[in-house]
Amino acid sequence: MLQSLLCQEAGKQCVLATRSPKGGLIASEECRDVKLFTSSSKLVCSLRNKHGHQFGNPAGVCVDVEGDILVADEQCHTVHLLPENGASICLVSADLKKPTDVACSFFGQLFVADPAENSIPVFEGLVQS
Repeated sequence: MLQSLLCQEAGKQCVLATRSPKGGLIASEECRDVKLFTSSSKLVCSLRNKHGHQFGNPAGVCVDVEGDILVADEQCHTVHLLPENGASICLVSADLKKPTDVACSFFGQLFVADPAENSIPVFEGLVQS
């Protein structure tokens, strides 16, 4: 279930999109980053720094059943998987105009909201079920 919540960190506005696998929060920022927070809103890490990944405008995030984080980047027109350990992996880059949100099913399906195309494409076999 996606949630909306505002948090403040160094004067920047974050929008919480989902809970992290360890009970904390995952927040996307307008300033090209996705950050992990504890349940008490303490910063754990920046995914940009942890993975060395350059986000354009990370809009939507979700977590798959393995605990890996997926990020829809509307500026870069991609969906990336950011595993607990290891480098980021581009899962989808073709045919996305402005992906603004992402969700995973327990059956291994990846749903990507693309309002510029007025669609929600479904990709099979890209995430763990």
